Amino acid sequence: MKNKNFIEISEVGPRDGLQSIKTIMPLKAKKKWISAAADAGVPEIEVGSFVPAQLLPQLADTAELVAHALTIPNLTVAVLVPNLKGAENAIKAGAHKITIPLSASETHSLKNVNRTHAQMIEEVKNIVALIKTMPSDKKPKFEGGISTAFGCTLEGKVSKSKIIEIAYALMDAGCNEVGLSDTTGYATPNHIIKLVKAVKSEIGEQNLTGLHLHNTRGLGLANVVAALDHGITTFDASLGGIGGCPFAPGASGNIVTEDLVFMVNSMGYETGIDIEKLLHVREIVKKALSEETLYGFLPEAGMPKGEYYGE
Repeated sequence: MKNKNFIEISEVGPRDGLQSIKTIMPLKAKKKWISAAADAGVPEIEVGSFVPAQLLPQLADTAELVAHALTIPNLTVAVLVPNLKGAENAIKAGAHKITIPLSASETHSLKNVNRTHAQMIEEVKNIVALIKTMPSDKKPKFEGGISTAFGCTLEGKVSKSKIIEIAYALMDAGCNEVGLSDTTGYATPNHIIKLVKAVKSEIGEQNLTGLHLHNTRGLGLANVVAALDHGITTFDASLGGIGGCPFAPGASGNIVTEDLVFMVNSMGYETGIDIEKLLHVREIVKKALSEETLYGFLPEAGMPKGEYYGE
């Protein structure tokens, strides 16, 4: 049983990070990354996505990565799936957690997965039906991830009522939980607070515990602080901030795992992650992605001397 002061950091670099860059990381390097991150204490890693290899060749080895990650004790192995076929492959591989993205912006949904909201809810229902046929000890956790929850580069503002409607539909269809994703980096602290409170009031406090935030406009960590004050206990992050929004050249997309861990630890929360070991993981990724830019303030400035929690 996790204590109420524990904040779960989910490393999504091997999926969200790698799918957004040109370099295809070798399988051996990915395995080394995942193993080292787990050794540093990262409790959950999204190791890939079950999508056709011709669409995302960067993630063609996801099944092999799931198999490798399953050999690591106490690690939650997560994957993204776009549809029932992807879920079938994820379940066959043995993933502990699967997330399906449903874009609040229907325009984005059609661009991203070529399905309307109604069609995506049907996919969710079919996946739930599949999971129900499995033995209880083999059933993966199933999350409905609401993408573009804070705004869309194609549609602009997405109404709060639409987010609430989708969150309710995902839970009603059988998801175990719902997560909100700031796909385009539009969120602000006030926006985070209002939407988190609104969604929780509709689907229940316990059914919204995680956010996927980007740092496209420099507000990633500020948004985390706002969310912490309103009961969010799980945050996605990417080592070195790789990936995220490709429409903001020169800006990091995902929030940086190293900076996030340092901040929440300094606030007195527990993460179970050893920062010094995490910085070593960065060196593994940096070597394998030598042509890509890694972001992060802590890795550049270094750890402060002595106690840094503040009194």
